[in-house]
Amino acid sequence: MILQGIVMTKLTLQEQLIADRRHLHAHPEEGWCEFETTWFIVQRLKALGLEWKAGIDVIEPSAVMGRNADLVEKAKKRALEHGVPADFLGHLGGYTGAMAVLNTGRPGPVTGIRVDIDCLPIEESNDPAHEANAGNYRSVYPGFSHACGHDGHTAVGLAAARWLSENREKLCGTVKILFQPAEEGVRGAAAMAAKGIVDDVNWFAGAHIGCSARLGQVGVSHFGYLATTKFDLRYHGLAAAAGSPEKGRSALMCGAATCMSLGSLPGHSQGITRVQIGRFESGTGRNIIAENAFMQLEVRGESTEINDYMAANVEMTVKGLAAAYGVDYELTRMGEAVTYRGDEEAVSIVKEVAAQVPGVDSVVDMNAKIGSEDCTMLIRRVQEHGGKAVFFYYGCNHPGHHRGDFCIQDETSLPIGFGCFVGFIQRINGVK
Repeated sequence: MILQGIVMTKLTLQEQLIADRRHLHAHPEEGWCEFETTWFIVQRLKALGLEWKAGIDVIEPSAVMGRNADLVEKAKKRALEHGVPADFLGHLGGYTGAMAVLNTGRPGPVTGIRVDIDCLPIEESNDPAHEANAGNYRSVYPGFSHACGHDGHTAVGLAAARWLSENREKLCGTVKILFQPAEEGVRGAAAMAAKGIVDDVNWFAGAHIGCSARLGQVGVSHFGYLATTKFDLRYHGLAAAAGSPEKGRSALMCGAATCMSLGSLPGHSQGITRVQIGRFESGTGRNIIAENAFMQLEVRGESTEINDYMAANVEMTVKGLAAAYGVDYELTRMGEAVTYRGDEEAVSIVKEVAAQVPGVDSVVDMNAKIGSEDCTMLIRRVQEHGGKAVFFYYGCNHPGHHRGDFCIQDETSLPIGFGCFVGFIQRINGVK
């Protein structure tokens, strides 16, 4: 990752926005491993003259979930090889993510916006017509790509930071921009929230590109998202020859029974439920009783209470099956998110400013109860401390998220996201 090339240039704000997005797109990093991305962000914030915090200063380690220490060490090693200073990595304390702060010195509210910075373990499309191939900014890291638009989110956050720097004399109060790591798997927001960095925030906005919003459309949510809990499950049995089954304890058979049992869990009469087993690995050979099994699974619910009900059922089922098959188990919570309900005053502000953003041809309500988003953890924290929050979407035309051919039409879509965020800030923190 060439980290110095576009830290501060003489590009216009919109040109820089697109250049940043394409640079980040070509250099994706998975959750809790975004060391190069964090350095890129912090370099920019320094150059803009904004206060910044990063790593351990914005992450509460005791609230971190789903962090693989081996992957983190490999990512730190690569970051060093790619020019990230060792003293900066030491400053991060092993964690990623950053926050920009503009304190105007004038009385006024505290406003926060949040963007996420991580990628997905998905190989990017080789189709020459795919926008990243046509534009020569395809991912340089095999097996990883920005297949959910977080590169665009990060670029929008950096553009908002530049706007803050250039307009600080026209603002009052304090503005924070959170660059959140590890959204995929809903792992990072809880650790940022637990650090307390949004406890003083009066107004808060988060957003996502695409989803159900088409290019030129802004969708604003009054409510939505399912609460979710992500689990890693490991069974530990006893290996034996297949000819002597009484001497072994099959982790594979216990895992298979778990798949069938969790797929049959009862739902809840008060709302939507989901159970998904996305990964199951076990066994070493056809004539060996499998000693170990590994599974990745999740539950979701229309409310936090329903999700907790589903999670408790998972825990009860796993415990019972482990006992039935005579194996040991480790069930680890790897991520979580809650449901969302926006504050109507904040919702109205986003609707009003979005309607004035160039390129927006439609502003609609978008309240689908599908999927999960860990920005809800930050939103809940803000609301628990008396602040008001909103979540919205700025559209693009895409074939589906979490696909190797995901695309966003950045020259059109990202200025809309930027316009909505800075319009929100200007409405709240603009000098009257």
